[in-house]
Amino acid sequence: MAHKTPGLESWQDKLAPLSSRYVDPESIPWVPSPFPGVENKTLMHDPETGMQTVLTRMAPGSVLTDHMHVELEQTWVLEGSLVDHEGEAKAGSFVFRPPGSRHTASAPHGALLLGIFQKPNKFF
Repeated sequence: MAHKTPGLESWQDKLAPLSSRYVDPESIPWVPSPFPGVENKTLMHDPETGMQTVLTRMAPGSVLTDHMHVELEQTWVLEGSLVDHEGEAKAGSFVFRPPGSRHTASAPHGALLLGIFQKPNKFF
């Protein structure tokens, strides 16, 4: 099975191929992204397809620069809000973006997001 949680590969490799993979997000460290004030915890990643589930923490005022969603992107806003030219997703909201959609997103007051990506975003 190609689905892994970075840092837990050796543990997950010992499981049967169809076993559930239980992940404790608290045990995964925050990893800085290339964008100031934005950190990620990768909960699941399939290196063969690029599919991934990511917990993202954005400090107040942080920005994800212009990017395109190569495939469907799904985001659940757990805390704060995420804003772009089309609107604002507040805590408890869910937003999905079709393949090929493009935008810049910001978190004016900070945000905690759960993102599910079929393929990684392409940044410009």
